[in-house]
Amino acid sequence: MTLTLRPAIADDLNALDALEQRCFQSDRLSRRSFRHWIRAQHSGLIVAEEDGQLLGYALVLLQQGTRLARLYSIAVDPDGRGRQLGRALMQAAEDYAHSQRRLYLRLEVRRDNERAIRLYQQLGYQHFDEMPDYYEDHEDALRFQKRLHYLPQNAEQLQVPWVQQSTPFTCGPACLQMAMAALGDYRPTVTEELLLWREATTIFMTAGHGGCHPLGLALAARQRGLNAEVWCNQRGPLFVDSVRDSAKKAVIETLHDHFVAQAKAQQLPVHYREFGADQIDQAIAAGRIVLVMISTWRLDGRKAPHWVAVSGSDDECFYIHDPDPGEEQVPLDCQYVPISRRLFGQMHRYGQAKLKTAVVLGG
Repeated sequence: MTLTLRPAIADDLNALDALEQRCFQSDRLSRRSFRHWIRAQHSGLIVAEEDGQLLGYALVLLQQGTRLARLYSIAVDPDGRGRQLGRALMQAAEDYAHSQRRLYLRLEVRRDNERAIRLYQQLGYQHFDEMPDYYEDHEDALRFQKRLHYLPQNAEQLQVPWVQQSTPFTCGPACLQMAMAALGDYRPTVTEELLLWREATTIFMTAGHGGCHPLGLALAARQRGLNAEVWCNQRGPLFVDSVRDSAKKAVIETLHDHFVAQAKAQQLPVHYREFGADQIDQAIAAGRIVLVMISTWRLDGRKAPHWVAVSGSDDECFYIHDPDPGEEQVPLDCQYVPISRRLFGQMHRYGQAKLKTAVVLGG
């Protein structure tokens, strides 16, 4: 009998559901979830079949706009164990991620699953993080990753704690809290997040509450004892082209003028030119944290300004901490996210005016 590895189809639904019940006592994928992943784009559900019997599966998710893939779940039928099926499914998962030009494949595994951990280590996966109380029964998860494109690794990763924004409009304050936690003895709170937003916001934006001005973020950081400097390729009021109402434009312009005056009074360094890849590398090498405004178009299809924290770099990628998991992601997918340098350059601009701005922070 020959083992076949192939993409899952709708006719596999009953067998997948039954396999899940046999393999796991908790943290099971539902029948509805399997139906979704069979149909979904940006994912690969691979099944192992022998003589018409489904013996295992591997589910790989692709994170849009990045070079990252995640092994979301893998299962081998108890009757099929001891026959290298897990190894075969892992190879199929890597082949799928590689075919989609993903740079890393990441996974989570129970701390007490020694057999699976040995397999991942044998296949070249490196332990890089852990998540306490991750599973339904409160067991911890260990995080592993493997680089699928074997290039020299010279990443300089910064130890940047990840902070999730608590509102749709506080990405900037959440990123600033990441920097404060990385650069000093600081514990982020929701109250501080909202207070930071009050200090740094433009009040209005494309819709709803406004986002944070780079000068506003830098001034708030300076107020809390950090060294800060701003890079911006525009001198005039920012974001005014994102609103139509003249009264709202006037408010944005008033706040911009206030931030400029405060920056001048406090001798805050402001560089009116682009902050490119070389400058990001230099800042990271110096142990500084870089907050960058990006357009979310290549992440979620929406043209919205969004602050992220750069958490590392190497010859091929920049790594970001994204404070917004969105609707389909989990926090694990938003930390040390590898984005190719070319794509990052395309994301690091916003609006018709192609605004490029960054806030560089040090202790």
